[in-house]
Amino acid sequence: GATLRNQEEGEEDYDPHLHREIENPTTNAETLIHLLKGCLGTGILAMPEAFKYSGMANGIVSTFLIGALCTYCLHVLVRSQYVLCKRLKMALLTYPESMKIACEVGPSCLRRFAPYAPGITNFFLIFYQLGICCVYIVFVGVNIKDVADQYTTTKLSVTIYILSVFIPFVLIMCIRNLKLLAPFSVLANIITFVTFGVVGYYVCQNLPSFSSLPSFGTLFNYPLYFGTTLFSLQAVGVVIALENNMATPKRFTGALGVLNIGMGLVTVIYVGMAMMGYWKYGDSIKPSITLNFPPTDTLAQSIRILYSVAIFISYGLQGYVPVQIIWTTYIVNRLEEGNKKLLWEYLLRLACVVITFVLAMTVPLLGLFISLVGAFCLSALGIAFPALIEICAYWPDNLGPFRWIFYKDILLIVIGILGLCAGSYSCIFEIVRKLASGET
Repeated sequence: GATLRNQEEGEEDYDPHLHREIENPTTNAETLIHLLKGCLGTGILAMPEAFKYSGMANGIVSTFLIGALCTYCLHVLVRSQYVLCKRLKMALLTYPESMKIACEVGPSCLRRFAPYAPGITNFFLIFYQLGICCVYIVFVGVNIKDVADQYTTTKLSVTIYILSVFIPFVLIMCIRNLKLLAPFSVLANIITFVTFGVVGYYVCQNLPSFSSLPSFGTLFNYPLYFGTTLFSLQAVGVVIALENNMATPKRFTGALGVLNIGMGLVTVIYVGMAMMGYWKYGDSIKPSITLNFPPTDTLAQSIRILYSVAIFISYGLQGYVPVQIIWTTYIVNRLEEGNKKLLWEYLLRLACVVITFVLAMTVPLLGLFISLVGAFCLSALGIAFPALIEICAYWPDNLGPFRWIFYKDILLIVIGILGLCAGSYSCIFEIVRKLASGET
């Protein structure tokens, strides 16, 4: 009894935040800016099409609810990781490490899965990041084709345009130092906000009657909406990295902390963009709203090319994550000391680019690709896994009155599994249907 009491007192005394050694910690304002950058990608231009699947009223309410759900699950994840770090007296835990330790300290039925937990988590993280890279390639290819078609008599397929940018994508993926990408990221941020301004300019002109839009879509199409919205709003990998790198991590999760302010802003921006885009173009809305702009307008063409440049820069950042996971977890420890390490790392980077290009050319359906990645990966990474980690972190004696934390987390896990299964099924069904009918 005395030993257990001493151990608990030791846990109480230990604050993981005070033991973090960070070379260049970020301020609250810098973290907020990074959070906005991490969440505002291609998904925002796909959100108006998502509203076509959900209907206007349903889309507005559901997006706020999904935004709140994503934010809550991120709180759950960050808080549970803190509890596990406190228990183990460790300053930091990665997401895969958190899953492994959670399974080890949680209910006995989960302990046999502990050795496999990091591998499963890494699989979803890698699939998600490579999925984002595929979406970026399709986005760039589709937008370049849209502009080029105005100036060429022969209409080439989107695959040719995707292939034409292969070398630049290989080159940006070969940048090993993220600091070299930082100035380009600033440029990408500027282009992003200019794009939002131009989108606002086009969608606010000659709006049709608001009442002509359906309030609700069909139940079968709702998972397509869910996947796209989850892809757009959830940035679980970015959030963990940002919290781990903060100078004042306690300011991340408070009521008016960085996470709530950032996610609140992001959700409002997404609802505004989706609502205005769908209101303007209705059922003729395309997978990226930029494709709805008048094809011959110089401003519209400029913004398509400029935003493609911003997305191209972001590819280097998003591709960095799967390369790091695969390299540090599965490859570097198996290599002998020598000069070959650099060669192997570049081969890995090239392989990642080739895989994403092959996938992008196989399924050049931008909207459905976004929805599939969101439904398959983020239902697990953003909803089910954080809930599972929380159950284990508080197991068995700290689950609250009537074990409400346990039942609440079981509900979240069920939502995550339903989202993964229904969303993935709807997306794959639509992808197969469109490819079979030749719609690409």
